Amino acid sequence: MTIHYMNGAGNDFMVMDARGGQYDFEKLAVELCKLTKADGFMAVDHSDKADFRLHFYNSDGTRGEMCGNGARCICRYAHDMGIAGDTMTVETDAGLVPGWRIDENQYRVKLNNPEILDLERKGPVSYVELGNPGVPHAVAEYDGDLWADADCIWDHMRELRWDKAFPKGANVNFYQWIGDAEVRVLTFERGVEDYTLACGTGTGSVAAVIWKQGKLPGKYLTAHSRGGTLKVTIEETEGVIHTLLLEGPTEIVRTYEV
Repeated sequence: MTIHYMNGAGNDFMVMDARGGQYDFEKLAVELCKLTKADGFMAVDHSDKADFRLHFYNSDGTRGEMCGNGARCICRYAHDMGIAGDTMTVETDAGLVPGWRIDENQYRVKLNNPEILDLERKGPVSYVELGNPGVPHAVAEYDGDLWADADCIWDHMRELRWDKAFPKGANVNFYQWIGDAEVRVLTFERGVEDYTLACGTGTGSVAAVIWKQGKLPGKYLTAHSRGGTLKVTIEETEGVIHTLLLEGPTEIVRTYEV
């Protein structure tokens, strides 16, 4: 069985082509992620709705609705393996996700639109769900040096991840302004139960919250994570987001035969 180890702006994944096979994805996710301490596991499958189906699992074996950086990586994987062309559509648990090859390394996906965008779910902490069923995210601005303070705020972010205000649990995203339409982002990710180097749906959720607050007039956000830089573009009509685009780097790091 051939497994590709991939990286998308710091998010890393173990990836396989599962078309035509029968696999215990939950078990594979746990076992394969241990090899590299990857954030998640992804499998490509047949789809009657899209170019292919994405099965996404966190490193603890829990199934995820969708993953933004994972979707970008799976688009690269599908293109490199001849499964799809430069433009493709991915079936996920959160809905259909269009994807585009920009160049050899850069890929863009259309994230699922916010089905829930609540700016006051828990005081200053907003709540966003991308898709239906949605990927849950808590979002809050941080007043300080976010990355330098990461160790100090780990417990607080973990508490928010399990807070009852977020019935599905939540990925927790803090952001710090560093320029016009430019932020740093730090994400505590459910299923990983720790910080990840980047989170695509989290970055999209941060952009959606900032836009909803009226602080993103250009509808374009550059977000720096500790693993790389992601770009989010928002398109809206009459105050409703209808397009949320995520763009950034991808990499196939190495291949394993297991």
